[in-house]
Order: sequence, then structure tokens, then C-alpha cells
Amino acid sequence: MDLTHLRNKIDSIDTRIVRLLNDRAAVSLAVGKAKIKGNKGIYAPDRERQVLDRIKSLNKGPMPYAAFEAVYREVMSASIALEKPLSIAYLGAEGSNSYAAAVHKFGSQANYCGRASIADVFLSVENGECDYGIVPIENSVEGSVTPTADRLTESDLQVCAQVMIRVSHNLLANGPAGDIRKIYSNPQVLAQCRNWLLANMPPERVKQISVAATTDAAKAAAAEKNAAALASLECGRIYGLKVLRANIQDVAHNATRFYIIGRQSALPTGRDRTSIVFSIKDKAGVLYKMLEPFAKNGINLTRIESRPIKKKAWDYYFFVDLEGHKDDARVQKALGKLEGMCKFLKVLGSYPA
Repeated sequence: MDLTHLRNKIDSIDTRIVRLLNDRAAVSLAVGKAKIKGNKGIYAPDRERQVLDRIKSLNKGPMPYAAFEAVYREVMSASIALEKPLSIAYLGAEGSNSYAAAVHKFGSQANYCGRASIADVFLSVENGECDYGIVPIENSVEGSVTPTADRLTESDLQVCAQVMIRVSHNLLANGPAGDIRKIYSNPQVLAQCRNWLLANMPPERVKQISVAATTDAAKAAAAEKNAAALASLECGRIYGLKVLRANIQDVAHNATRFYIIGRQSALPTGRDRTSIVFSIKDKAGVLYKMLEPFAKNGINLTRIESRPIKKKAWDYYFFVDLEGHKDDARVQKALGKLEGMCKFLKVLGSYPA
């Protein structure tokens, strides 16, 4: 076939794709009306997972699944926007890692609302200003993000989905590296670049200043002489900063997990995760006894971490992620047994794994 014939064939296929996408959109509008009538949320993480899993099973190539996922992310984003545009609260401003995670999860058709702190993200969803929030919960290098853990313990919001993204940290400034006397960034980012900073920007020469978000860091570096930021390449583009060194994080494979927080958990998909937090009376062997119900019910724990309770010295919360949905019979059995032994137990949410 010659090039003209092949291009005509692509045009014919595109004509069918456009028609089918609009047919799909019309059905999505009907779905939205049914959700509103049934008083159900517009965003359904469980259904999202089912759609993507089905697309993966249908794909026989040559297009890779990652490309299909990106395409369908935008298809679903546009479909949801036809039903009701979602508003998503996130930490920082456009260019932050939280913004990148939010767009990766909800696509380009949602309305994104930058917030100054993790507490403000929670507040925006709690007061109904935004439909959902996205907050960092765990980094592969530095572990848990404590402000998020603290707010989850106190808030009535539920974890309904998660997303993980690879992150890179870059040294951004307007002047040469030798002139830098201040470096701004989020505390987690500074910690993830600790070794590089010690070797190249020692504290006796360069002061490290913590800010809430990497976008705040980039903004400060753009406004001050002899200042730099550790932030994303996108931040550098937005605030007109030069990239002095790229990918300076101490561990190359650096990833951050984010929670999507809303007013309710996702429905079961058959491949789920549940997050809980509990506190216990301090005595010998008590933590072993608390974890025993999970072992007896064949439930795998994917994460366990302790966090001091601020109101009482030497007392701790334990954050646990487990495989399964809170509505699964074996999970309910284990949680029922655990609750009888706890001073405090809260299910933070169930969501697709």
C-alpha cells in the first residue's frame, strides 16, 4: 500500500473512533443521571479499576497497555466532566509533585485547586469546597508523610483510591551554583537529597529552608538572589529557573504514594487494600496479639508503622495497610477481634490495590 492509501485508512479509523467516543460519552451522561438519582458519587474508583483491568485484558498489541491507560484516563476524565466536573484539592501549585499525581489520576478535565498545606487539602474536602483531595502518604526513601498520617487520624474523610508516581528532584536557580547561599524545599525533598546536599551544598555554606510545597520553594528562589530550590523540572519552567543539576535525589528509583481522600471508600473490586490506625495499652506482647487476628484469617499486611500520639507522651498510633476490603468477611472478622483489644481503632478507608 502507498502512503496516501495508508493515511486514508487511518482517517477512516479515526472517523469511527470519534463516533464511538461520542457514543460512549452519551452513555456516560446517562450513568451520571443514574448516579445522581441514586445519591451516589460521580467518581467511582472501583469502576475505574474494572475498566482499566478490562482494557488491559482486551489489549493484544502492538500498542502497549501504558498507552491505553493514558488514553482511557483522559476518556474517563472527559466523561466524568460531562456528568459533573470534579474539583480536586492538592498541595502546592501547578508544577508540584502533588499536582502531577492529581493529573495522572484524574486527567486534564478536572478542576484543580492548589492549597498551602496538607491540612488545607483536608479542610477543602471536609467543608465541601472540593470533591476530593490528594495527599502524599509515603515515600519509598523517607517513609511516611507525618502531616498526612496525623490528619487521617483526626478527619472523618476516607481513603478511596491511591496513586504512585516516580519523582525526581532538581537543583533550580537563576545564578551559578557557587553563589547559592540558601536552598528552599519541602522537608521530605530535602531529606531525599541529604547525601548530595552534604557533598555539594554543605550546611556551613548553604542554609536549608523548609517550606510546605516545592512550588513555594521555586517561587522563593525566583524572587531572591543567591537562592535555589529543589523541585521538579516543571517548577523550573513555570518560575523561569535554570536547571543547575538534574536528578540529585540520593536514590534513583524514588517514588511517592498518594492517597485520594473523599467522603466514602470505594466498593470492593476483588483486589483491594484497606488502611487502618489503632492504639493499644502498653504491655509485653500486646502488639503481637493485635496482629494475630490478621495471621489467623490469612490476611497479608503490606505496611505497619508507629507514630507518637501528640496528646500523651510515649503512647503510639499504629498505621497498618492490609490486603482486602473492609467489607470482606475475613477482614471484618479480623477487625472485630482487633477492636475488642484496642483503646482506639479507625478504618481509614478501602480502595483498589
